[in-house]
Amino acid sequence: MSKRLEEILTNSKKPFFGYLKKVCAHSRKLLVKGDLLEIFEELHKKNNNSGNIESIKEIVNKFTESVCLDCSVYVEMRETIGKSEYYLFNVERSKSEKIHVIRYLKAKERYRHPLIENDLLTLNFSTFYDKFPSVRESKSIGKGVEYLNRYLSSTMFTQPQKLSQALFDFLFVHKKNSQQLIVNSKINNPEKLSSAIDKAILFLKKMEDNLPYSQIKNELSGMGFEAGLGNTAGEILSSLDQLDSLLTSPDHLALKEFLSKIPMIYNIVIVSPHGYFGQEGVLGKPDTGGQVVYILDQVKALEKEMIDSLKHAGIHAKPKIIILTRLIPNAEDTKCNVRLEKVYDTENVWILRVPFKNDKNMIAENWTSRFEVWPYLERYADDSYKELLEEFGTRPDLVIGNYSDGNLVATILANKFGVTQCNVAHALEKSKYLYSGLYWDEMEKQYHFSTQFTADLLSMNAADFIITSTYQEIAGREDSIGQYESYVNFTMPGLYRVAGGINIFHPKFNILPPGVNTNIFFPFSEIERRDKKVTEEIHKKIFNGSVEGIGKLKNPKLPAIFSMARLDKIKNLTSLVKWYGENEELRELANLIVVAGKINTEESFDNEEKEQIELMHKYIKEFKLNDNLRWLPGDADRKRVPEYYRVIADQKGVFVQPASFEGFGLTVIEAMRSGLPTFATQYGGPLEIIEDEKSGFHINPVDDAAAAQKLIEFFKKCKKDKNYWGKISNAGIKRVDTAFNWELYAKNLLSLAKIYGFWKYTTNLEMTEMNTYLDLMYNTLYKHRAATLKPKVL
Repeated sequence: MSKRLEEILTNSKKPFFGYLKKVCAHSRKLLVKGDLLEIFEELHKKNNNSGNIESIKEIVNKFTESVCLDCSVYVEMRETIGKSEYYLFNVERSKSEKIHVIRYLKAKERYRHPLIENDLLTLNFSTFYDKFPSVRESKSIGKGVEYLNRYLSSTMFTQPQKLSQALFDFLFVHKKNSQQLIVNSKINNPEKLSSAIDKAILFLKKMEDNLPYSQIKNELSGMGFEAGLGNTAGEILSSLDQLDSLLTSPDHLALKEFLSKIPMIYNIVIVSPHGYFGQEGVLGKPDTGGQVVYILDQVKALEKEMIDSLKHAGIHAKPKIIILTRLIPNAEDTKCNVRLEKVYDTENVWILRVPFKNDKNMIAENWTSRFEVWPYLERYADDSYKELLEEFGTRPDLVIGNYSDGNLVATILANKFGVTQCNVAHALEKSKYLYSGLYWDEMEKQYHFSTQFTADLLSMNAADFIITSTYQEIAGREDSIGQYESYVNFTMPGLYRVAGGINIFHPKFNILPPGVNTNIFFPFSEIERRDKKVTEEIHKKIFNGSVEGIGKLKNPKLPAIFSMARLDKIKNLTSLVKWYGENEELRELANLIVVAGKINTEESFDNEEKEQIELMHKYIKEFKLNDNLRWLPGDADRKRVPEYYRVIADQKGVFVQPASFEGFGLTVIEAMRSGLPTFATQYGGPLEIIEDEKSGFHINPVDDAAAAQKLIEFFKKCKKDKNYWGKISNAGIKRVDTAFNWELYAKNLLSLAKIYGFWKYTTNLEMTEMNTYLDLMYNTLYKHRAATLKPKVL
């Protein structure tokens, strides 16, 4: 692209700088991609014969942002996914130069505060990442473990003695409580390991494959091998064959397969402090939605896989998973004030609730917004460390954080325990709110982004590996940056700037989409599995206007446009009501059903939800929607939720997810699995879930008219082609069943944890220098920012 830009500056300099002058003359001096393209299109309409228009357009399409100071236009150009360059164009002198990112960030700071010196602290993690291998191509982003395993394996495989010693050392440290696993003291060096393997293989080949380990335990122990290699003679033979192959003719795939079998994970902590975390009566409450559903489904799949893998390894152990969350004394109608609660349909999975306390040891009694939890988290992590040790009786083997607060606590806990750390962001707030870094000070009172973004930088750089649900979560797409990518370079004027905040090409990133609970989310057509009583209740709630809710459907036989989510700004439900109300043709084709939040502001104590409630009432009244719409309060019963989708599907309706941005989109795969044709935002995870016009539809939530038109065209097509609705419905079910599977998720997550654990043990994956930098940042930046928020004891 740099070469292409040089060609433009040589062959089409005048029209190109003519365009930049228009950019500079714009009333707003800070412009985003859409603004820059719009200016170009307007200019092109007026004069489409000047210069090489297509070449100029190709360059402009790469512009993601610009800031104009006097006659200088500073531009961020995204050359390709994950890589940006920065340029300065002087429109008076028609001069240009490539500039460093810090100079670009300083220009943005001057734009915000023209009279203030911008001599800020600059954070840069690039130095540490430069010492570590990274994937080279953008298409390999998110395939970190594959690359890491291949790279480090090839490095070690060139030194067979080093590999043999590493494998021996790693195998020898494995114990379960005081029980030695894999190899015992009879094998005390790599050479003895190799000869012992030969001896054991000869012995095992004489045995029946299905002979239980218990019947050959003593013989194997005498040769130096203990439990952990398999539960039958055949499985142990297979494991030893793999190990022998690794020692003699190593291969990275064989290493991955062998490590995935080794019993390493017995105890897991899953951290999710904010919101109301419970198994019933919590969904729809503030800060409580998809993350709770994700974790409850996740732990069941993980436990099953852990039990199966330990059984196949020949280990008699009962794995344990603890979901660490917050205890809320004033828990309303939930169990969030119960310290310890067993997770339904599990053998040994528990919810452990630890209260927030301030520095005076006083407990926070009520719910606290996820944006205001920061003053509590250090003390919370310390208290949780003690309680986890008490519950496990030992340290856990893996700590998994969730969202910004959970990831920070996971960072502290993993460091204290000295174990592997995994992060799951779910959704990074920075990419949800436009210019949330640049205008952090104006949003600070409500959102406290300065603290949250600092916490994000700490935890994402500290994590051993990071799981994302989609590719775009890491690196976006050709025309938009990813959530993690937004942390690479940014500034918070007056506080600090970041130039190299994270390396999205680092092998810590792995794409691992979640599944859907097929026990409760099954197609509407499976009548025999549906609870008739629940079906009738949901049907009555929707189509009988006399029960709680707003509106009464004049024509209940029309198909319905259905949406269900928390009632907050990002979920964008009020915009759905607005563009439904504005479109008379759509109202004639379908009713609108919304299940979300509270109905009256007096019932809510979340300020953002109150604002959305007022907007809902405003639009219903403004567009006179009482005959076309039903607005029902959020239903917190997890077992009833799937039936909403199925009842709407009975009426040949559709599900709409209109969020301004959606990190993944659990409701999207839930609706699709229930057989409901789904229209979902093109911003975020749904872009990778739905195959547009095949297994569902993408909509632009910003373009009201176009979104409404897509729905109109769908309903019209369904009238003409009686099979079309069913075609999309079936394709959605198939898409979820093939691509979003909890069993595969659990198997891959445990494999990741084992492989990263191996490399962390045998190499400097911990990046000691990085951790020192992070420790300094935590104590000088994060703790100071968190202290500016006074803990509320309510």
